[in-house]
Amino acid sequence: MEVMEVPADDVLLQRPWLPVSISGCQLLTKSWFGETAYRVLLTDMQGMWEERMETVDIQSRAQELNRRLRAPVKAFFSHLCEVVQPYLSGPAGRADREAQISLDRRDDGSVSLRLKSELAGLPFYWEFQCTPAPVALVCVQLVRPLLVMSRLLQRQVDQLGGLLVRKDAEIQDYRENGATLSRERLQTDAFVEPTYREDFMAKTLPLLSSEHQDALGFDDDLQQLYATVVAHGNAGKRKRSEVEEDEPTAAVVKEPPAVASTPGELHSSQNSTENLLDPLNRQTGNRATMDGWKQLEPRWPTDPQYSSRP
Repeated sequence: MEVMEVPADDVLLQRPWLPVSISGCQLLTKSWFGETAYRVLLTDMQGMWEERMETVDIQSRAQELNRRLRAPVKAFFSHLCEVVQPYLSGPAGRADREAQISLDRRDDGSVSLRLKSELAGLPFYWEFQCTPAPVALVCVQLVRPLLVMSRLLQRQVDQLGGLLVRKDAEIQDYRENGATLSRERLQTDAFVEPTYREDFMAKTLPLLSSEHQDALGFDDDLQQLYATVVAHGNAGKRKRSEVEEDEPTAAVVKEPPAVASTPGELHSSQNSTENLLDPLNRQTGNRATMDGWKQLEPRWPTDPQYSSRP
């Protein structure tokens, strides 16, 4: 068990999907068990269910299912982990033969995993009440990683196809220069990608469709690929987050005041100017202001200064 709080989705994302069979139902499971908390994800590729529990909720459910239980959470939670984890660990897990686990689908769409075991000579019951997971969680935990895995495998296939074409050209060059095979059984046909793809689909797809149980499971190679894809995605998120934190805060540039364009704004601007001139007007008096205006009066052509006569 790990000593940490209930993990966020990105922490649970690092857990591999493991194939399990409970009550004849083929599932993929993800789980995390802390000191007194857990998180469980289940999917049958038709739906996904989840449950997250913390200390208070675990204590309450334990008292509800085990009336005679009088023990702190840590005392029975370690037993719960030891019993249930093998059932959620795929074929490699070694389940307790005395423990029993069953799956029950409810009318409200939820899924219940019921566990019965023995603790200190007394029966111990537990129930995982998994509710339908939101679409966002399904995308994060399953859809997006699978899409990345698909693109990655497709690029690998393309590179391998190109490599085979170059190998065929190399072999043909050897033949044209007189090279021969020492063992005839090693001779192969030239690689033609469209022909190979059609033959592969025709032979392999029916096998996957008929082997429904195996099609749900991730083998060791796919689990490793899933873990690699997820780890790379988390590293990219951390790097982007660090870059954003290191970027300096942009300087705040003060914009110049807007130029008045409407009659109302012009009138308001004039009033503001007059308010600024009020102290000066009060000091010099109205007469000085009027004299100033007279000095600014225009002179018309009738003024002798503008007359053409000498």
